Amino acid sequence: MKDCLFCKIAAGEMDTDFVYEDEKVVVFEDINPQAPVHLLIVPKRHISDLNSLKPEAGDLIGHVYQIAKKMAAKFKIAESGYRLVSNCGDNGGQTVYHIHFHLLGGRELQWPPG
Repeated sequence: MKDCLFCKIAAGEMDTDFVYEDEKVVVFEDINPQAPVHLLIVPKRHISDLNSLKPEAGDLIGHVYQIAKKMAAKFKIAESGYRLVSNCGDNGGQTVYHIHFHLLGGRELQWPPG
């Protein structure tokens, strides 16, 4: 999607510092952090939202969870705890329509999230 912000970031077309990159995802710090650690895990493949996931994307989602685990260890929040969130739709708080996952930690997170 040529007008998708996260497609441009994942393709390296924007000045974004990745904390991790592989063939499937990029990871970078959120520009409006909601916790001391707030990373975005963004698949390189454009999928607009969770409702658009096809069954064959299961390997990608499993990969995202493995990268979340790796980033939690790298940023030293694995033992204290963290949250992995993906918003879907306007009422779910999704603002960029390219599936992505927020990795949050570094402080006690409240429930319900709000």
